[in-house]
Amino acid sequence: MTTKMIFYIGLPIALLAAVGWWMQSSPEAETYSGYTEVKVRRDDITSVVSATGTLNPVNTVQVGSQVSGSIAELHADFNDRVRKNQLVAQIDPAVFRAKLAEAEANLKSAEAGAEKARVSVLDTKRELDRQNNLFKKKLVAENVRDAARFEYDSARVEYQLKQAEIAQADAVRQREQVNLDNTSIYAPIDGVVISRDVDVGQTVAASLQAPTLFTIAQDLSQMQVEAEVDEAYIGEVNEGQSVRFTVFAYPGRKFEGRVAQVRLQPVVESGVVKYNSIIRVDNADLALKPGMTATVSILVAEQKNVLQVPPSALRFVPDWPEEKLAALRRDLQTDQRMLWTPEGNGLRPIKVTTGIIGDRYVEVNSDELREGMVVAVPEKRKTERKQRFGLSLF
Repeated sequence: MTTKMIFYIGLPIALLAAVGWWMQSSPEAETYSGYTEVKVRRDDITSVVSATGTLNPVNTVQVGSQVSGSIAELHADFNDRVRKNQLVAQIDPAVFRAKLAEAEANLKSAEAGAEKARVSVLDTKRELDRQNNLFKKKLVAENVRDAARFEYDSARVEYQLKQAEIAQADAVRQREQVNLDNTSIYAPIDGVVISRDVDVGQTVAASLQAPTLFTIAQDLSQMQVEAEVDEAYIGEVNEGQSVRFTVFAYPGRKFEGRVAQVRLQPVVESGVVKYNSIIRVDNADLALKPGMTATVSILVAEQKNVLQVPPSALRFVPDWPEEKLAALRRDLQTDQRMLWTPEGNGLRPIKVTTGIIGDRYVEVNSDELREGMVVAVPEKRKTERKQRFGLSLF
């Protein structure tokens, strides 16, 4: 057989094979069937609101400094347990001692000035008494007596002024004493140091606001989760509700807590309004640490031993004429939905009311429902390959 004959015979065969492959690999076509069946189950059901939050100590105190200066000593560090009134830091007191000494000297000077003014009052009072006696005997003129009275009154005013200077100087001394006392920083509560923000030799400035030296958590055995709940679900969250949450550090462990407070202040982020819900948590084993991210599930509703079906069962609509379906819908009450149960060769509608909506099931109630009854749900979408011309060569 010549090469040309092989070419003329093989070419049609190759073309037929290509056409057959193309027909076999045609795009997938979607098909649907009527429904599948599920059974009505009886079990407990819960409804939860999910949120994320951050773990924090219940009571945290930031220890600051009311005076400016350099840190001379530190007596506490990260994770240290401290007692109330324990010395935790010392600011260099040299400058404040000098200012206190200056204030005390000024106070003594003011006291000496007041004593001099008091003596002057006594002297001018004796002179006034002497001039009054002489004036009564008509031995001095009236203007001499008036001059003595003026000197006495002036001395009294000067004495009052010196007493005010004593009070002012004493106030300055007390202020400098307070500043000197404030160079010693004491723990305000019993707790654990979870943050230290300064080092020895560092200068702190308290001119505008008190700088933070330490952050002390009062009791890490009691923690709280500050969970941000979306405004769409905040109406279902109330104080006292049970909470379960997980943290990334212990993926296989579930922690429990209880809603202690729903704060009214909104938190707006990117146009989304959320509200902080405070969840109290027992942390007796100290496994939870400040700053951990918690994935929270707040139990907002719970029912025991109730009938329930998948949500898809409530969405199923049979292939009935629209007029017939519209007539059924008109008979439904506002709180009613429809389930469909196979009966004979068709489907029979059952009116139900719904309750708690759980993660996978919905609570349903009807006198016609029984545990184990079969109801219809939409059949899952299937796909099959269709031949474009109904022909396959291979």
